[in-house]
Amino acid sequence: MKKLSEMTPFVGDYMPYLYDGSSNEGLRTSNVYAIHLFPEGPGEMEVDGVRHPIGKRTLVFLRPGQPHAFHISPRQPLSSHNLYFDLWERERPRSLNRIFFRYPEIYEPETGTPAPACEELDALPSVSSLQAHPHLYDLFLTIARQFEGLSRYRFEAVNGLFYSWMLSWHDAIHTRRPSDYRIVRLLERLDARPELREPVADWWKSCGLKRTYFHELFLRETGLTPKAYQHKQLMKRAAQLLQESDLSVTAIAEKLGYPSIHPFTRHFGAYYGVSPRQFRLGPRGGVR
Repeated sequence: MKKLSEMTPFVGDYMPYLYDGSSNEGLRTSNVYAIHLFPEGPGEMEVDGVRHPIGKRTLVFLRPGQPHAFHISPRQPLSSHNLYFDLWERERPRSLNRIFFRYPEIYEPETGTPAPACEELDALPSVSSLQAHPHLYDLFLTIARQFEGLSRYRFEAVNGLFYSWMLSWHDAIHTRRPSDYRIVRLLERLDARPELREPVADWWKSCGLKRTYFHELFLRETGLTPKAYQHKQLMKRAAQLLQESDLSVTAIAEKLGYPSIHPFTRHFGAYYGVSPRQFRLGPRGGVR
């Protein structure tokens, strides 16, 4: 069983396309992986016999041999950014010369790019939206521009970016996202200024909830207790200040509401495994 992090993607082709309801948009399969990103809607995409609506920033992820069709009105054509790629093969990438099998042609599996078992890849949806993930939308367009604009080192640059994009997309799809409007509104405020360190008692009051129910709801929506969430955001803000500012460690500790550098260093070290100074000097500077 493969891990998604073990993939070796190779982007063989990028093609901007305008779907206008023509006959060649009917049922077909391809021998490589493909992603179609639609900036706008409306329309419909058929995958494995199921029709899905196309709206703003709809993403369609197709596996080798997966039947699909485009149902677009000629009166309202839709543009798309189409990427064709291999995920596990760089020595003989099929995406450089992809093949389409149009119904009633029968798909020939021996022509396909390798598609080993990978639970993480299988868990990715065939049709989803990037509307809530603008960073993924922008990065996908960057990959497209790099593919079109680079002549030297195109594949090296594009394949590295696409590897990062795939992992980031998987993370975005499977990251817990609060849905209760009271918690969403609260988190927006807390995330904007974690250094204010608002008392947790103020949290449930601002949500108009009783203490016990608030704690239960917060844990269910975020997977963390209020205190753990507050500490996580505080540490992320500390890491950001260490990476992006010239403030001393002492000044950062003071800015984050610590009485001295010592408890700040202790908390930071317990969270990241290195001291603030080591984190600032280290090559990674990674944030959880």
